[in-house]
Amino acid sequence: MSRHLFRVHRWLATLLIALASTALPAPGRAALPAAVDGQPMPSLAPMLQRVTPAVVNISTRTRVQVRDAYFDDPMVRQFFGLPASPRERVEQSLGSGVIVDAAKGYVLTNNHVVGGADDISVTLQDGRTMKGKLIGTDPDTDVAVVQIPAVKLQALPLADSSQLRVGDYVVAVGDPFGLGQTVTSGIVSALGRSGLGQDASGMGGYQNFIQTDASINPGNSGGALVNLRGELVGINTMIFSPSGGNVGIGFAIPSNLTSSVMSQLLAHGKVERGSLGLQTQTITPRIAQSLGLKDSKGVVVTSVTADGAAERAGLQPGDVLTALNGEPLRSVQQLRNAEGLLPLGSSVRLGLLRDGKQREVNATLSPEKLATLDGSQLDPRLAGVRFSELSQRQRDQGIHGVAISAVQPGSRAARAGLESGDMLIGIGNQRIVSLRMLRGLAGVHLRQLVLVVADADGSHYVLIQ
Repeated sequence: MSRHLFRVHRWLATLLIALASTALPAPGRAALPAAVDGQPMPSLAPMLQRVTPAVVNISTRTRVQVRDAYFDDPMVRQFFGLPASPRERVEQSLGSGVIVDAAKGYVLTNNHVVGGADDISVTLQDGRTMKGKLIGTDPDTDVAVVQIPAVKLQALPLADSSQLRVGDYVVAVGDPFGLGQTVTSGIVSALGRSGLGQDASGMGGYQNFIQTDASINPGNSGGALVNLRGELVGINTMIFSPSGGNVGIGFAIPSNLTSSVMSQLLAHGKVERGSLGLQTQTITPRIAQSLGLKDSKGVVVTSVTADGAAERAGLQPGDVLTALNGEPLRSVQQLRNAEGLLPLGSSVRLGLLRDGKQREVNATLSPEKLATLDGSQLDPRLAGVRFSELSQRQRDQGIHGVAISAVQPGSRAARAGLESGDMLIGIGNQRIVSLRMLRGLAGVHLRQLVLVVADADGSHYVLIQ
């Protein structure tokens, strides 16, 4: 038997003897021994005494309009004497958050916990409840920042999540099922998880998750994932579960990413993302054969935006991108993650294959340039409306249509109910899938201008007189 195993066995034997000696203890000796063989018993309690005061419970109330095809009819409302204002219902939700700046009262949490909420209440471990102010949210990474009064708060320090390794011990702290603050432990099961699809929380944009087997359940969202030093390494965000309960596969947003998003939300109120200005396609065996490639690794460039970052770097349609910042590039999602997660102005090193030769170029992420169209160029009744093509991310998600990026107050379109942020998906019985198709309707006389518009509540018609 090795010397190391002998020591372990000796320690266990000593522990068993100590436990046996307390099997039938006097009332004053019921606790486990503080030390065994001169060594203190391991415990996470001292670390958690520093961590738990910084983890808060977040409850929200959201007023949602109730739509009913029958009772929304003005004649029905008049007949039954119903008020003209739409009916509402109040939705409540529970989640968690982490105080990361005690001096300013900043709390990190998930967008799906507080996004769209009308009222936010934050309850601290000591029982105090404070009103929270939403500073900003980023649905694409599911990160949000809430501010509470900075009165006797305790914050968690942020760790460098890039130093995490698979197998590192981690502890999750949150408020699952509204039971109260709960602590679970586990290890880092995997790093850099992405491509998980859009879940019930609405999260599905840019993904770079820490996977852990520490129990994460509904209500843990927005809570802390910490290392054994009590430093924040991630914000718990969701679980993978066929039943809705914990099965040992939970995900957290790395602290480096949440810190970057928080900095932008505090500075600009939103996250400003850059673009490479190109479209790509995953290489299949058939595409590899047509391009004369030996394998199907990497992604192929299908188009390059004029004067975009990729064109300035010298990229061309037909180039095969094989590496991203020194790491093998395996999918379009991996490339899109880099665009969405790296700060605007970051330099991206791309390895590529062109004419059978390996090359390397550097491209700087720049603001995405979206083509626009003035509504008056289509029809005088659309004066004051600006249409924009969809972003690359929206097109990657299979969304088709044209964004309505601006509506001038007082214009015909505004009076008809058209709003900035809506999406145009049709005119009359003509489906609109792109700005290019919309331009093709310029000069076409339409007796009735009926727009088919999509918004958060679904699609509807807007008649512009």
